[in-house]
Amino acid sequence: MKNNRNFAKLGLVAVVTALLALAGCASKSPAPLAERGGQASAAQDTYTVKAGDTLYSIARDHGMDHRDLIAMNGIDNPNRITVGKVLKVKPPAAATSSVASTSPVVSEVVVAKPIGAEPGVEMRPLGSNTEALKREPKAGKEPYSDQALALAQNQGQPKPAEPVVPVAKTEAKPEAKPAEPAASGNEIVWIWPANGKTIGTFSEGGNKGIDIAGKAGDPVIAAADGKVIIANFLRGYGKLVIVKHNNAYVSVYGHNQTLLVKEGQMVAKGQKIAEMGNTDTDQVKLHFEVRSQGKPLDPLKYLPQR
Repeated sequence: MKNNRNFAKLGLVAVVTALLALAGCASKSPAPLAERGGQASAAQDTYTVKAGDTLYSIARDHGMDHRDLIAMNGIDNPNRITVGKVLKVKPPAAATSSVASTSPVVSEVVVAKPIGAEPGVEMRPLGSNTEALKREPKAGKEPYSDQALALAQNQGQPKPAEPVVPVAKTEAKPEAKPAEPAASGNEIVWIWPANGKTIGTFSEGGNKGIDIAGKAGDPVIAAADGKVIIANFLRGYGKLVIVKHNNAYVSVYGHNQTLLVKEGQMVAKGQKIAEMGNTDTDQVKLHFEVRSQGKPLDPLKYLPQR
């Protein structure tokens, strides 16, 4: 009997010792969140964000997956939360599994700087296709291109081959034939524009043509085939007719008393185009000129001798 009592005492001592050891372990449990700097409600259902917190650290302190914390609080930008924001940290027991299963996939990025460390600096997930990345790709020293940006985001994957653009064949155009040179004054068959004595000859810087004497009303004829381009009065020439013979040469008939043709009219060599007179001059006469590209020439070099 005495031995049985000793065994019972030893068993009781062992039980007490075990209970004391468990109590000692319990006294070393993690300090509450309030002691680590965060602010949590008594029921631990919410948590107020303070400087230095990250979603990852908050989720870890509450035994949660940070993706569940993001989904439960409807956070659009996981890398930017503001100090003082109240977060839910204890989802309903019935919804825990569904929240975990429907949490959006977010790129895991280790944010080195705590919230509030640098105001105005926005932290973005790695690999997000943003305009900032497109403006300043940081992949080596290649010049900017969409391919270089894609290569940096894919961590060294080979650059895709650029599409081959078919080049349309252009048919050779036939060479343009050179324009035929304008006929010279020597190729035009000239005749005298009036019957009468030559009373004035051509001179450089002086008389720009020749003057032919006659009586008022004497016929003035076209010296060659052509088109009337002027039939009007011009100071210094009186009533005037100008006939264009080709791209270079024209003939001029001045001081007429009557004009018999109109501008735009085609005339034939020898056709009567005016009557001699003394408009804007001191005597009855025909002033006749030959011009090439606007430059006056000596008509006697083109008219036949008589």
